[in-house]
Parts: sequence; structure tokens; C-alpha cells
Amino acid sequence: MNILILAAGLGTRLRPLTDTMPKALVPVGGKPLLQILIEKIKRQCDDPHVVINIHHHGQQIIDFVEANHSFDIPIAISDERNQLLDTGGAIKKAMPLFRQPAPVLIHNVDILSDINLPDVYHAHLSGADRLATLVVSRRNTSRYLLFGSDSCLAGWTNVSTGEVRSPYNDLEPEKYDRYAFSGIHVVAPQIAELMSGWPERFSIIDFYLSVCHRTKVAAHVMEGMQLVDVGKLDTLAQAENAITTMHIA
Repeated sequence: MNILILAAGLGTRLRPLTDTMPKALVPVGGKPLLQILIEKIKRQCDDPHVVINIHHHGQQIIDFVEANHSFDIPIAISDERNQLLDTGGAIKKAMPLFRQPAPVLIHNVDILSDINLPDVYHAHLSGADRLATLVVSRRNTSRYLLFGSDSCLAGWTNVSTGEVRSPYNDLEPEKYDRYAFSGIHVVAPQIAELMSGWPERFSIIDFYLSVCHRTKVAAHVMEGMQLVDVGKLDTLAQAENAITTMHIA
């Protein structure tokens, strides 16, 4: 099972912790976020092949993985220390590092959840002709992805500003299902070909919105999902509690 861990972010909202360490190594419950996720992958996934992208304090992540003997699974590094590539560029750069052309599960390192990763992976495999499967929920946020009755992506909206983005000029957001993105998704290997003409740095949401009118970008709706985005200092206490209640540490 191919898995890409996005761990290159600057972690600016977690300063001052991230002044001296990458976000991936910020401890929660006595363990770095990266370790929590890798251990979950090992528990849940058969034959995992992991790629981790790095940028901010990237050498610390390399040293951490090596000190733990790669957690006894194949782990490769996608090195972005020269230039941070954003989420889409990170996926484009990392795809050739996987050993075989199979779907890739992508997981932000700062997301803690009770999601069963193989379930998401197999949901993608069961969907005919899908380019991507996005784990989404109805949690409250200001920015939402918009999906039609066929559960396929049609647009994006910011409810705070009223901004709407879509390849469909006449899209009316109120007629679509509105879901929050979890930072967990699965992409088909052919995504690399579609990304070939894109620049080195770009957002994966921008990419999805540019292709969703001609290929399937599907929702995997998780009702009742428990999820903590460890993106701010004030979420660390919530995360400490979450790793106990979700039984993920």
C-alpha cells in the first residue's frame, strides 16, 4: 500500500515550537506526530510503502527516521528543502518514488483521526474510473468542497467571504452538498500524467478544481468521524485527549 505523508509545512501556527523543529516532530502525548501516524499505518496497513516529504528542518526528520530504523518498513524521502512545493507539487514530485504504479493514500502529518486507512483505500479502488477519493465530513469550517448528487467534486466555497470557485460558470453552491476536507485522500497513479504540465509548486485543491469537470474526484463521507487538526498551539491539549479517546497512540 502506497502512502505519502505530507510533512514539509512550515508550521507557522505552532510557533515557537516550530522555530527549532519541524511540525512533524511536535510531540503529542509523548510521541512526535510523525511517529503516531507511522505507527497507525503499521497497525492498519498491509505491506506499507511510505514516502515523507520534507522542507522545514528537514534533516531532523531524516535523522528521526534513521534513528528509528525506518520503523522497520520501507520509507523514502521526497526532499523539498530547496523549495517548498505546496500540496499539489509535493504529490507530483513524490509519485516516482513509489515502487509500483498503484493508488497512493495521502495523509497530512498534523491530522489525528479515528479513520481506518485501508477502508478509505479500498473505497477508492471500488469506485470506477476515479482519479481521487477525498475523505470529507460535515464538521464546521469556513471553507468547503462542493459535491453533486453523484458525490463528485464540483466546486469550492468560502462561506465567510462568499467566494466560489468552480470549473462550472453557473454553479449555485446552495444546490450542492457542502463538506469539509480532512487532509486525507487517495489518488490514482494516472494523476502524475495529468500533473505533467503543471508548475513545480501548486495546491492540490487548485488541481482538483481544474480537472473535476472531466474526471471523477469523489467524496468519501465520514459521518461521526473524530478528527483533530494539530495546526495551532491551542489544539495541542485537544490532541492530547484525542489520542486516548481515539485509541490511536
